[in-house]
Amino acid sequence: MSKMVRLIRETFEVVEPQLDEVAKFFYGMLFSLSPATRELFAVNMEVQRSRLLRALVHVIQMVDKPDELLPFLHQLGRDHRKFGVVADHYEAVGTALLASIKRHAGDAWNDTVERAWAEAYTVMASAMTEAAAADDGPAWYNGEVIHHERLNWDVAIIRVQTDHPVPYLPGQYVSVETPQRPRLWRYLTPANAPAEDGIMEFHVRAVEGGWVSRALVAHAHVGDQWRIGAPMGRMTVDREESPDVLMIAGGTGIAPMRAIIDDLAQYGENPRVQVFYGGRTREDLYDLPNLQHIAMHNPWLTITPVLEDEPELTNVEHGTLPDVVTRYGAWQDWDVLVSGSPGMIRATVSRMLVAGTPLDHIRYDPFTID
Repeated sequence: MSKMVRLIRETFEVVEPQLDEVAKFFYGMLFSLSPATRELFAVNMEVQRSRLLRALVHVIQMVDKPDELLPFLHQLGRDHRKFGVVADHYEAVGTALLASIKRHAGDAWNDTVERAWAEAYTVMASAMTEAAAADDGPAWYNGEVIHHERLNWDVAIIRVQTDHPVPYLPGQYVSVETPQRPRLWRYLTPANAPAEDGIMEFHVRAVEGGWVSRALVAHAHVGDQWRIGAPMGRMTVDREESPDVLMIAGGTGIAPMRAIIDDLAQYGENPRVQVFYGGRTREDLYDLPNLQHIAMHNPWLTITPVLEDEPELTNVEHGTLPDVVTRYGAWQDWDVLVSGSPGMIRATVSRMLVAGTPLDHIRYDPFTID
């Protein structure tokens, strides 16, 4: 196992600078081997290519951590049911993936490396297909937009009423398909705990160049019909087992934290929860009044707003989220949840590791942008 992990990581280091080309070659090969799979994806493949890269990087990072990797693959397998993926597709995917890695690995590729990648892919595909086969729930849930509120030019709150409650845990995310962008699934995180009425609240920021997010912020309408995929993610809190919890959120990254807080607020006693909620300007902290209201009635919850700009404002911490959080210490004994843009997550995790926060105490999800 250790040799396989080493070989995979060494090969990946070689191809990583070429990941865009790796993804393009992969999909070209896949559609050549299995033309029917082309119908599973949107006309524009840019988002799907970037999503493949994030998933691949996430798997590579966890390849020697089966306790984390297998649950992720099980979730991914259940989620892929919405595409109409069947077991036969996995063979074509594996062939295309190995061919693409081989093409871009150059002299780093040999028979031993190929066997390592083939063995790893077999484990991945088996975990995904077994989870998909064992899931007796629907491949997706139908929902209708019942509320669309544009808070500013780039952020909107959208509420969706599902025909059946989606069985997500507070902090998990789901994929959604909307009429504005058919077949272009986008990952969103509910900002509320699961409700009996099936209503899910989503906070959507229009990402620069984002095909789906910009359409949702500007053009989602009451009455729109959405499809919602299986829940994914591991940013959850077990209130009976968890130590104290540090939440670090930038912008709409507050959504999973809100869902967890929404759930914890139903109980009288909880672990301590410290939230650092950051943005460039006060407008970015659109949910701050709601969080402060919850904190007034729940002594276990502390909210610290953080601003990079507007130094004249008081009652906030000034600086970047990584700066401010590590200014308070290393948080060695806390569970740490991080949510926001990919750049913010990378910077925060990096700074916390340098400050002494144990890596196995930090959790974040790989799918964070359009």
